[in-house]
Amino acid sequence: MYRFLLTRQWLILALLALVMIPTMVELGFWQLHRHEHKVAQNSLISHNLKAKPVPVAALTSPGHTVPRSDYWRAVKATGTYDEKHEVVVRRRTSTDGSIGYHVLVPFDLKGGGTVMINRGWIPTADDQRAFPDVPAAPKGEVTVTGRLKADETTGSSGIKDLSDLPDRQVMLINSAEQAKLLSRPVLGGYLEQTGPVPPGDTPELIEAPDDSSIGPHMAYAVQWWLFAAGVPVGYVVLARREKRDLVAAAAAEARDAAAEPGKPEPAKA
Repeated sequence: MYRFLLTRQWLILALLALVMIPTMVELGFWQLHRHEHKVAQNSLISHNLKAKPVPVAALTSPGHTVPRSDYWRAVKATGTYDEKHEVVVRRRTSTDGSIGYHVLVPFDLKGGGTVMINRGWIPTADDQRAFPDVPAAPKGEVTVTGRLKADETTGSSGIKDLSDLPDRQVMLINSAEQAKLLSRPVLGGYLEQTGPVPPGDTPELIEAPDDSSIGPHMAYAVQWWLFAAGVPVGYVVLARREKRDLVAAAAAEARDAAAEPGKPEPAKA
């Protein structure tokens, strides 16, 4: 009674099931890897944020690419702000999702060297081609604490680096580009300021990255594996149902034939 499984319709269904099972298993492992990456990233963020701040020059230098192990590392810098060469970074969001700018300023280190500091977020100006009203940076020698971040590129951030921008406006925070504008070496990466808190909370300091949420990736992985296990079960259920329907149809045909003895039986395949 299972010869129907060799029909074209059922063979196609079987092939489809054979394709779906490994695909769903692979999707489950993909979600598992995303879960493991998220857990590892949260652990790195938590460790680096809680670490004792070290001088930024101890972790980076001109032309240095900040490795992932140093992302969000607590750092400090002592020196003076170079407000004359301050720029703003377009299309950045505040904690409530409002669009504005990040304030990026060179910071000349005591003892030599320059590092870029992201002072935080300010709202968009009425005229987006005009330089916005930026709260003044502290004068004289100050000590700034923050998180070490890697240089932004279009590939890493997904932000297109537009040309023909207004004066002193940029799309990406990139030490190499700033070094060209300043005509002097700049430490690789940049410092995302966490202290001191500016008067009136403006610029608005950038929130620390979330190191608690692991997302739904593990749940998605389990779902894909359950779907993969359900495919053969569903195939068997459908096959048994088809067999039952065929048996019922054959029994009904036999009863009809018995009820009409004078009627010749239909030819069988």
